[in-house]
Amino acid sequence: MNDPGLHESANEAAQDVEKNDHQEDDQAEHEEQEFLDPSRWWFASTACPLIAGTFGPMANAFSICALVETWRVYLPSASDEGHGERIEDPKWLIAVNSISLVLALTANMSLLLNMARRLSFAIAQPITILAWYLASALLIALVVFASTPAFRIQPMQEHALSQAYYYGIMAAALYFIVASLMVFTAFGAWRGHYSKDFQLTPSQRTLMLQTIGFMVYLLLGALVFSKVEGWQYLDAVFWADFTLLTVGIGGEFVPKTHTGRSLLFPYAIGGLIMVGLVIGSVRSLILEHGKQKMSARFVEVKRQKVLSSIDHNTRTIKLGPFEKIEFSQKGLSEVKRREQEFNVMRRVHELSERKRRYTALAISTVAALLLWLLGAVVFMHAERPQGLSYFAWLYFAYTSLLTIGYGDLVVLSNSGKAFFVFWSLLAVPTLTILISNMGDTIIRAFKNFTIWIGSFTVLPGEEGLASAVKTGMKRIQTGKILKEKYLDRKSASGASEKRSLDRVAEHIKEGELDEAKDDEENGDHLERDIHFYHFILVKEIRQMLSDINVSPPRQYTYSEWTYYLRLIGQDENDASGHRRPEDQFKHSEGNAPDIGTADNGGEINWSWLGIRSPLMGNTNEPEWLLQRLTARLETEMRNMISPNAKKRQKKPPISMTDVKKDKGVKSGKIDQLHSDAHTAEVRHRDHTS
Repeated sequence: MNDPGLHESANEAAQDVEKNDHQEDDQAEHEEQEFLDPSRWWFASTACPLIAGTFGPMANAFSICALVETWRVYLPSASDEGHGERIEDPKWLIAVNSISLVLALTANMSLLLNMARRLSFAIAQPITILAWYLASALLIALVVFASTPAFRIQPMQEHALSQAYYYGIMAAALYFIVASLMVFTAFGAWRGHYSKDFQLTPSQRTLMLQTIGFMVYLLLGALVFSKVEGWQYLDAVFWADFTLLTVGIGGEFVPKTHTGRSLLFPYAIGGLIMVGLVIGSVRSLILEHGKQKMSARFVEVKRQKVLSSIDHNTRTIKLGPFEKIEFSQKGLSEVKRREQEFNVMRRVHELSERKRRYTALAISTVAALLLWLLGAVVFMHAERPQGLSYFAWLYFAYTSLLTIGYGDLVVLSNSGKAFFVFWSLLAVPTLTILISNMGDTIIRAFKNFTIWIGSFTVLPGEEGLASAVKTGMKRIQTGKILKEKYLDRKSASGASEKRSLDRVAEHIKEGELDEAKDDEENGDHLERDIHFYHFILVKEIRQMLSDINVSPPRQYTYSEWTYYLRLIGQDENDASGHRRPEDQFKHSEGNAPDIGTADNGGEINWSWLGIRSPLMGNTNEPEWLLQRLTARLETEMRNMISPNAKKRQKKPPISMTDVKKDKGVKSGKIDQLHSDAHTAEVRHRDHTS
């Protein structure tokens, strides 16, 4: 480590690593700030661009539908509006409609280029916002004019507005909404609440590309089948929509030619795959960001509420409407006081997570109910000539949302067909989110309940019937009967990287322990303890790598946390780095939550119930610890090559003497550490002989 010929290059390498660490720390600080402040600015910076990028292509598709056919139809005697004869539109209407479409495509392209970082934020956002607003304004003007008597033919009974007109209404509304969302995003960036570069993940960009691909696939397929089957193009769009979404309501629009039926085979399966990809992307985004942001908000609100409920007279703290526990920090040792805070914080997380799950379920349920109930209202008014009741259209909307598609009720009006396309596309993310939230609550509860029932009926476990009944009764008493057991399932993602790090860590671990043995033989106990500390760090990093991908995330006990915190220089027995929890302490911008030593050299005091608690981070517990353990190991390695003698000779938090005496080290680790030390000692003797 201290070879003279490597001293300069090692210092340069250390400086490079330190520079990269500062960049990573800045990124981590930004992520921590976002986690602890999941407010409207997160919605502006992430959700608004994502919604605009997803619904922008849909609005473009509706603009195309509004342009390809005329806006008026003539109704001969005994004919409905779905079978009317087209009337040519004025050329100026077609020109304005075309300009609106070009502006909208320009806005969408500008947004995508900005997200791909091919166009700067300062240039792209004005283009996007202005173009979408202009596109919306032009379509609104056309829609308003088309609604006046000047646009209609006489007599009124022989005139109707086509599907293209209603697609124009929906496109204008969508353009206005997405443009307004981007104004919100630009305003937040201008005020400095986040950077002017979109921080979108690959999965978010993938969702937008998949939406574009699906809309193109739907429109091109409709074009082909309109030619093959002799349908009007917008009728073919209606058919393609209920076919690709597997609603299958049928009616008069079913392939009747051999060519059409043959083309249906590849077209339907391709659409099914694309819909599945979109559903998967929506679900992953909900789990990836929506869950994280809601959890952060619920935990912070619950934490402040719990801390404000401390009653020093009765020495209690209120965790819920019917849950109050003893909480007194007087007369307790520092470790007992900290363990009490840890247990309260763990309970805060449990209660907040339960509330988040059921709140998300309630919101998604309300959204799905509104889609169903309001959709039925629109269909009832659009299909008034059919003379059906509201209940009949509730039945139609229900069978369509669940893709049952009996086909006994079908929309016939131009407005009904156009609205059905938009309504069914909107149902895809709505029902996906609902089913995802049901999976976290109702479905999980039913699964665990059936497993519990089976454990003492037809499928008793290894522990026997009596044990299963006893466990079940205990869960009923504690209200945790529906709580899922910890399953040690490891994800395959990142397996290759883990194996590589594991091999490197193995070499470092063996080398450091050999160095410790050499130093002990030479009588240099400080160097021995330093190398032994490095050995323990690498050993725990290797173990943490196996915990990192466990699902559900691994949670450590307080004794384990005490051990790991001591490894990174935080002694739970030392009150100098601790503080009392404060319910009104707010996270300040530019001051990312962390523990340890501040930039000015002072200690950062923290509490398990404070915002700097390791349980308040935006990562799970193994990830949080792995980041700190690896950072500590990097610091130790820099100190070894540092010209500063004080840094090189600094006493480590855990030494071999501590292990031998079991001095404040987690007892569960002692036997394994002794075994590893003995194994390395035998290997060292064999190598020497």
